[in-house]
Amino acid sequence: MINSNHNTKSECKVDKIPNKKKQEIISLKNIWVSYDDINVLEDINLSIYEQEFLGIIGPNGGGKTTLLKVILGLILPSKGEVKVFGRKPEENREYIGYVPQYPLFDREFPISVEEVVLIGRWGKSKYFKSYNQIDKQKAQEVLDLVGMLEFKNKQIGRLSGGQQQRVFIARALVTDPKVLLLDEPLASIDTLLQTGFYELLERLKKKMSIVLVTHDLTAVSIYMDKVACLNRRLFYHNSKEIRLEDLEATYRCPVDLIAHGIPHRVLRKH
Repeated sequence: MINSNHNTKSECKVDKIPNKKKQEIISLKNIWVSYDDINVLEDINLSIYEQEFLGIIGPNGGGKTTLLKVILGLILPSKGEVKVFGRKPEENREYIGYVPQYPLFDREFPISVEEVVLIGRWGKSKYFKSYNQIDKQKAQEVLDLVGMLEFKNKQIGRLSGGQQQRVFIARALVTDPKVLLLDEPLASIDTLLQTGFYELLERLKKKMSIVLVTHDLTAVSIYMDKVACLNRRLFYHNSKEIRLEDLEATYRCPVDLIAHGIPHRVLRKH
């Protein structure tokens, strides 16, 4: 959780969670990423374990989306080594489900919720062949899991932002991933619906690892196992307890206290 006690020691309190019984599934060692000679990620070291819920916080432009794309193998680091289940990310990408921050789609395009989810099965089906019964059954299973089965025949563009995001999560889950990467999925979800969304992720954690990029520090405290702060460099203590003054002074991850429904802390822009 986020600790705002100014009387504690200058170092972050670390309650390490033992990983002796858990398998390391993602490993990043000494990762550097540069765009036009400008460093976006600097010397990143991170281990993610099975059935772990990791929250990544940090300011806009701090490299959070880039980090997720490195794990996916969509961006190759200029230095360092990335392993997903012991292999290069592009070789094991089928084990990763990904929900981008702003999924792009034409809201007027006549495609149903079920059809959107079935797109996630393209990698499982043979080219130029229609989806089979197994694909359709799996699509309905994940729609039921995220509470959207009753909307399977509805046009995706007619849903609310929160409903659409659940459909995109279902699309990411339809391949039975072992890791789910979420890039600020609550950007279009009403505050009143966010609790149910986090409870869904908590249920999913029993089956897979989850990495969530978020600005919601209250959610980090309540639902997530660990937190990392990313602002080009990654500050990670294998726990979820970081002092607020350390976020700002040491890690350069500034936060503000705002309220919309339930008071919570979010990261402010530079």
